[in-house]
Amino acid sequence: MSGGVEWALHCCVVLTAAERPVSAARLAELHEVSGSYLAKQLQNLSRAGLIESVQGHAGGYVLTRSPELITVLDVVQAVDGTGPAFVCTEIRQRGPLATPAESCQTPCAIARTMAAAEMAWRESLRAVTIADLVRTVATDYAPQDPLVGVRAWLAHPG
Repeated sequence: MSGGVEWALHCCVVLTAAERPVSAARLAELHEVSGSYLAKQLQNLSRAGLIESVQGHAGGYVLTRSPELITVLDVVQAVDGTGPAFVCTEIRQRGPLATPAESCQTPCAIARTMAAAEMAWRESLRAVTIADLVRTVATDYAPQDPLVGVRAWLAHPG
């Protein structure tokens, strides 16, 4: 999984605390990350319909729907794509002891195991929403909810 997934998830959590659109530059400043790399992740989120860009002097990014309706899997797929994490190349059909292609009518144990693991991983990520992450962040740092500080920081232009 790319580092862009982490950045995108943090931005989605931050956008829940924002009272107005937040620019890519401001999000990059908040997280002390590369503005150009973060902009690519925000574009991916926008293309996936998870955030949208608001134009104008006070423009920036906002979530397109309630954080209860955006899953971690939505963000992962927006940034890293929807393709499988493991791609079987049928290595069992290579080398001096290669299994003939006609004997490989079903996926091998390794491919089946990896497919099952990926399915479980995707289901796990589908079960967690941005709203769940927001609640967890608030609980992890109780009694100091860091999103209160983020909200105050965002309210003052940089």
